[in-house]
Amino acid sequence: MDERIQIYDSKMSKSLAALEGELQTIRAGRANPHILDKLRVDYYGSPTPIQQVANVTVPEARMIQIQPWEPKMVKAIEKAILTSDLGLNPNNDGKSIRLVFPELTEERRKELVKDVKKKGEGAKVAMRNIRRDANDAFKKLAKQDVSEDEIKDLGDEIQKLTDKYIRKVDAVVEAKNKEILTV
Repeated sequence: MDERIQIYDSKMSKSLAALEGELQTIRAGRANPHILDKLRVDYYGSPTPIQQVANVTVPEARMIQIQPWEPKMVKAIEKAILTSDLGLNPNNDGKSIRLVFPELTEERRKELVKDVKKKGEGAKVAMRNIRRDANDAFKKLAKQDVSEDEIKDLGDEIQKLTDKYIRKVDAVVEAKNKEILTV
């Protein structure tokens, strides 16, 4: 692959990875410890990911258990969960926190599917913006004694790359929607 194309391949790959990471944080009825990835707790004055101050396990299909390494962290973790947009009520027994995931209603599933589709569209827009930037950069090459045929070939290659990544985005979105709609 031409190194001029590799730059944009890398950017599109990062956009796809960002989408996948974002979709992991959306809960789909089953307990997934990744929904806690965005949450930070105050640990001696610095915001720290929950996974760095506690052991996070999934003992059952619809439950996450958070066992802080320091008992005093229970309150801080509970507060972080309550102030987040997860919509979960933590159960605290003094030593650990349990998050029980209720069954998703049909209405909530449809909302989540819409949200996933919106995030997928956002990723596609990012891919198209990268393609546009690439095409602009290729047009500037004309001033540097690069033939029109070569510029056209680069444009065709970037379009194929964009199509490939958009198919990948569609596949990721479809897989997440299937996971959400599976009861």
